[in-house]
Amino acid sequence: MGSPKKKSLPPVKFLKGEVIWAKFNRRPWWPCEVTVDPLQGTYHKMKGRTWPCRLYHIRTFGLPVELAWVTGKAIHTFHGGFEFEQLPLLRRRGRQRDEDYKYIVNMWHSLCICWTIMNHVCEKTGELLLCEGQCCGAFHLQCIGLTDPPIGKFVCQECKSGVHTCFACKKPGEDVMRCMIPVCGKFYHGECIANHAPAAPLHRGLRCSLHACLSCFITNPVNPSVSKGRLTRCVRCPVAYHANDYCMAAGSVVLANNSFLCPNHFTPRRGFRNHEHVNVSWCFVCSEGGSLLCCESCPAAFHQECLNIDMPEGSWFCNDCLAGKKPHYKDILWVKVGRYRWWPAEVSHPKNIPENILRMRHNVGEFPVHFFGSNDYLWTYQARVFPYMDVDTNNKEKMGKGVDAIYKKALEEAASRFLKLQAEKELRQLQEDRRNDKKPPPYRHIKVNRPIGKVQFITADLSEIPRCNCKASDENPCGIDSECINRMLMYECHPQVCPAGEGCLNQAFTKRQYSQVEIFRTLARGWGLRCAHDIKKGEFVNEYVGEVIDEEECRARIKHAQDNDICNFYMLTLDKDRIIDAGPKGNQARFMNHSCQPNCETQKWTVNGDTRVGLFALIDVPAGTELTFNYNLECLANGKTVCKCGAPNCSGFLGVRPKVRGDTGTRSDDKGRKLKKKVQAKRKNKMEVTKEREDECFSCGDGGQIVSCKRPGCPKVYHADCLNLTKRPAGRWECPWHQCDLCGKEAASFCEMCPSSYCTLHRDGMLFISKLDGRLSCSEHDPCGPDPLEPGEIRELKRGGAVLSKAQKSPREKVAYGVLDGPVKLVLSVAMLLHGTHE
Repeated sequence: MGSPKKKSLPPVKFLKGEVIWAKFNRRPWWPCEVTVDPLQGTYHKMKGRTWPCRLYHIRTFGLPVELAWVTGKAIHTFHGGFEFEQLPLLRRRGRQRDEDYKYIVNMWHSLCICWTIMNHVCEKTGELLLCEGQCCGAFHLQCIGLTDPPIGKFVCQECKSGVHTCFACKKPGEDVMRCMIPVCGKFYHGECIANHAPAAPLHRGLRCSLHACLSCFITNPVNPSVSKGRLTRCVRCPVAYHANDYCMAAGSVVLANNSFLCPNHFTPRRGFRNHEHVNVSWCFVCSEGGSLLCCESCPAAFHQECLNIDMPEGSWFCNDCLAGKKPHYKDILWVKVGRYRWWPAEVSHPKNIPENILRMRHNVGEFPVHFFGSNDYLWTYQARVFPYMDVDTNNKEKMGKGVDAIYKKALEEAASRFLKLQAEKELRQLQEDRRNDKKPPPYRHIKVNRPIGKVQFITADLSEIPRCNCKASDENPCGIDSECINRMLMYECHPQVCPAGEGCLNQAFTKRQYSQVEIFRTLARGWGLRCAHDIKKGEFVNEYVGEVIDEEECRARIKHAQDNDICNFYMLTLDKDRIIDAGPKGNQARFMNHSCQPNCETQKWTVNGDTRVGLFALIDVPAGTELTFNYNLECLANGKTVCKCGAPNCSGFLGVRPKVRGDTGTRSDDKGRKLKKKVQAKRKNKMEVTKEREDECFSCGDGGQIVSCKRPGCPKVYHADCLNLTKRPAGRWECPWHQCDLCGKEAASFCEMCPSSYCTLHRDGMLFISKLDGRLSCSEHDPCGPDPLEPGEIRELKRGGAVLSKAQKSPREKVAYGVLDGPVKLVLSVAMLLHGTHE
């Protein structure tokens, strides 16, 4: 007799997060949710071999919560409480129904708040009557004009008429759509729900924003935990948060375990000064005053030019307010009270404040803040606060100059508290990532550089490849400690040319002799790279590979990143025409973080005639140490990025030169410092005039329409034409006087008659002290020179037959003068100057 025929495997009928009816453990049919088993990591599995059946892991609604594996035969899709009477009887599965089952269903209902007709809310809990129609509403008997519960199935007036009200705009209509989550029952106009970002398409319909945490969505829209966990929902609008203090917006009023009023429903009291909306008097981008575009919901203000947008008509809201971003408990804020200056304070939870403060009159949307320095409390709201940022902790000394002791103490306490809260937040995020086994952002792993578009690779002929003098009989031919001329000149030996043959140790790029590394999650800087074994000083660690693109493609990618709020760049200069972008494709080297005291460096080597970038150890690196290198990022125009490397000499910002301990300079360095001090003293005396800005262009000496430098203390102004600009620069623009003419780095010495300036490395022999008036001048304006120019006069320069002024430079030279605007400036600052230390 043959073996019985195996039955085919049953398909997966129910998905994770789906609401279903389940029958188990002698319970009646019970509303449940399909969830992932925390032990097995799956929400369905097979049981049996000959006659297999599929089990689903479920979690019950209501209290007590119960977890169980239930066979698919004992599960039905949930559409509403009205289905309970029609569910089939199952043998040997306990009670079928309870008399008061309607009230059992009401226990787990998503909103335990009375909803009267037309979606008006009485916002009170109690014994509620559940509508068994499509709206899944719950009502007090008196709110719908009843004294006794109806006999049989109850259906509300809207479900009877079929005309439902949009939950967002509160207007009824026949063109509204129902949320596809079975227990929701909310209806929306298409254009109304489109304004709420967490809403998503689902099963040819939509999942409304009541089923996703708005705070988590703003932080990371693709995070799967956005719709997981217990959510609490606003009873007046489609806003939901996780039911914890980290996600819940400050100013929310809790009505029940899963219902609240969000701060969007704040109504200011007329005549109350602390309810008046106030905006800052400076631009949030460039910190300058002037004609500002003010947000109608928070204190933010911007120049139209800094945002690069057209002037809006009517009310305008900033991007954070449009996204629904709100203050949260334990946030550090700048708060405006009366005529006091903006004061740092921490958002306190109402349960943690003194009783007398809690008894003060306050409305929904208001939250208590605890002021640093004075230890006072105040109830305020979103329109009078804006976030405390990382840069504020580094500027506390500057902001505290010339103020009273209490305010200075407040700045110090705020900076200390902010750093502590940031560490707690990063540790919490790290624990969550480890618990969820989160992986790095997706990218495609490649082993060699890939050309994109018009980019071409160079392949040298064997006769053009340099030949070293090493021999195969040497102890370490072409090794780190050898005298290989190719290694000294950063040329990699070719196996067919090198005299050492197979014994050559200078073929690390070709043979991919990488160190063993592993990707790991750091505490404060995202993902990082660490070594799995000891690495010796000078040893080859890895090659920086990716897509090789030209400048045009680089601009397009950065423009795409700006439009899509992408802030991570992996671009590195290969040569003047090519850039490596390891963002979409690359290897482990893309995960190396920046450090002001790095243990690795980038080196540009010539391999088979073409340039390639490698990472080499600067010191002996023990196993388990994070691998870092200095990004050498030049900070131009709109602000700086806070550095979190934690090195003893950390400068605080990316692009700012690390701090130097002690005085280890040579005699020439001392001379340079003395010259710098003398020049600065002279400039300081010059700037101590009543005029804040000069009236004439510093380049040509004429007046007219001018552009002013935004660096504090610099009075210089220029014509846009003299700088070869087609429009006024936006943001914190700095004039060419502050960048070295030769390399574009921070200038240390300046000509006081023209925009010529030089860094400490290039100023020797370039500037002279005038014997007439003692001012520092370049060779063009040296009164003792052979052909001196008058202040403001420009000598025409000839290059390749064309006559060019100083403002007409190549794109690479323009970086030094800071005259590029928009995406070009970002491209050159991020891509062309990122790691180009050996160019």
